[in-house]
Amino acid sequence: MNDDHQAPEVGDAAHRALLQTGVPGLDDILGGGLTPDRLYLLEGAPGAGKTTVAVQFLREGAARGESVVYVTLSETKAELDGVALSHGWDISGIAVLEMLPPQDALEPDEQHTMFHPSEVELGETTLRILADVEKLRPSRVVFDSLSELRLMAGSSLRYRRQILALKQFFAGRMCTVLLLDDLTAVDQDLQVQSIAHAVIRLEQQHPDYGTSRRRVVITKYRGQQFRAGFHDYKIVRGGLQVFPRLVASEHAANVAQTRIPSDLPTLDELLGGGLEKGTSTLFVGAPGTGKSSVAVQFAIAAARRGECSALFLFDESINTLCTRCKGMGMDIARYIDSGHIRVRQIDPAELSPGEFVHEIRLAVQQHGASIVVIDSLNGYLNAMPDERFLIVQLHELLTYLGQNGVATMLVGAQHGLIGMQMQTPVDASYLADAVVLLRYYELDGEVRQAISVLKKRGGAHERTIRAFSLASDGVHVGEPLRNFRGILTGVPVPIDGVRSAS
Repeated sequence: MNDDHQAPEVGDAAHRALLQTGVPGLDDILGGGLTPDRLYLLEGAPGAGKTTVAVQFLREGAARGESVVYVTLSETKAELDGVALSHGWDISGIAVLEMLPPQDALEPDEQHTMFHPSEVELGETTLRILADVEKLRPSRVVFDSLSELRLMAGSSLRYRRQILALKQFFAGRMCTVLLLDDLTAVDQDLQVQSIAHAVIRLEQQHPDYGTSRRRVVITKYRGQQFRAGFHDYKIVRGGLQVFPRLVASEHAANVAQTRIPSDLPTLDELLGGGLEKGTSTLFVGAPGTGKSSVAVQFAIAAARRGECSALFLFDESINTLCTRCKGMGMDIARYIDSGHIRVRQIDPAELSPGEFVHEIRLAVQQHGASIVVIDSLNGYLNAMPDERFLIVQLHELLTYLGQNGVATMLVGAQHGLIGMQMQTPVDASYLADAVVLLRYYELDGEVRQAISVLKKRGGAHERTIRAFSLASDGVHVGEPLRNFRGILTGVPVPIDGVRSAS
């Protein structure tokens, strides 16, 4: 909670149960919901989803048997019905008050000050609003939008007085007010922000390619601890859905690091008995070296034990994965059908980073996944606006999965095919608890593969470089290549004239 947030007074409404907004994920970042009987500001550019949030907020109240009112000064009731229809909503429980001002109400000569010297006179439109609200006695009210009130006010002072008049009117009436602002004013107006109990801002970003990215931030919330920073959200049929930013420290737990075998004895020997639960492993190498196949091998081995795994594919389709595995005798389709392996194909141009993390959390919390495979980091990087943010988010994600006892497997493709100058688009090796390197090398006119473990925090492992191959009967890890030096260069040199690899 920021230092400038005011602490709630004893007996204040903040100590009562918080109001649910009806927007999945929004209550989480608000610290539980909205303090009742306060005035709130929801701002965002046109198309950001303000009306959608407002209707969800009122529908939540109506579902609880509350009297709710939607005051519209810009949209007609028919337009509001169209929004509800697009989401499949029934808004019959919401009282809609159309307060569209007449044409001459915007003329300068027709402006009315909010306060008469005796503090009795209000503008005609405002008086109509308050009279109808007084009759209905709602517990939730939405005003859409402030742009019309700003125009009718004519000046900044008169506009501020109008908002203060609304706040004073609803004070003591046991009513929670949500004001919508479309930010169409030329200059940023902080008048309402200073008056509102909390300010929620919806933002849109339009990348050069792909769908628009939307995010929400709580810029102010008096007397309430909230989740600061930006959080991704999307608008789908059924309303707006927020994906709270993952904070790994909130999910700390002690998990025993038991080993997870691959069911391939030679691979488990190389890894010192297998991989540990609660650790992350990076499989890195050139394209086609078998990184994904090794990760899938662990998932299939877990499925045979009755455990669940989740695979998130950025680079290949589910059909391609099943076809490839079938060609190697790995019956992954069987375990996908049984639900032991859940596969999610990710489109980086359509899925926001926040939603991706949300999908992983669902796989762990709701489906009990003990293994999570992200294939690949290259595709993950394309979903992020900046590589710096990828590393920070990846660190939070790996920490969260580790604290939940999940074995995470990351696949990273290097640029190039052979040689020592191969590079990865993003260096996540220092984040991973184990790093498994797969390489091509040339021998006797053939391109062969090798596998080795460069690092493993979970315990001891072999330091050898073993032969590796993919065949129709699955993944094969051979004996250590002890008769050569320079395997990692791609062009090994035989020792003592030996010309063949075991």
